Amino acid sequence: MANKDWKANSKSVFVTNGASNHSSGERAELDYYATSPEAVEALLKHETFSHDIWEPACGELHISRTLEAHGHNVRSTDIVARCECVETKDFLMFNTDTFDGDIITNPPYAYAEDFVLQALQCVTEGHKVAMLVRLLFLEGQSRRKRIFDVCPPHTVYVFSKRANCAKNGDFDTCKNGSAQAYSWMVWTKGNKSETTIKWI
Repeated sequence: MANKDWKANSKSVFVTNGASNHSSGERAELDYYATSPEAVEALLKHETFSHDIWEPACGELHISRTLEAHGHNVRSTDIVARCECVETKDFLMFNTDTFDGDIITNPPYAYAEDFVLQALQCVTEGHKVAMLVRLLFLEGQSRRKRIFDVCPPHTVYVFSKRANCAKNGDFDTCKNGSAQAYSWMVWTKGNKSETTIKWI
């Protein structure tokens, strides 16, 4: 597990993800980029999930509320509580937790790999982990050895139209679209079949 400094600067975040900095100014506070409900709706059109879902980087509940609108029981946690009904919890610090349900989140960019590994450890056999990550997440020799060779995602859903992630939850900052290409990567714990790529 990486030593975590959640107040990452723009250089450390993009070095971690192997990307250049396409955004101007500093990164969002605590690397908080909210997920548009449309991105969640797109995933739900193609994947079914358990009734119980854990959203461990819930921000202001954009993903959680969309899932709840579809009838899911959502546990919403984050390292800080940005609104009511959020349980304060550092997801990466609770290695003994298990969750008999699925995990869906948009992880902090700098710790996406750690979030995937932690989520796959937390869920029980047969349950799903869905992460909204940059398409560049597929790159990297270390990531391949740590994640993709051990437990590859069963499906990678690539957005044909780029999804918006709002800096500090302010969607006005991304109304002109995103410079980043995103995808939903979905794992099923215990599944080692070849990965399928689909476009949404």
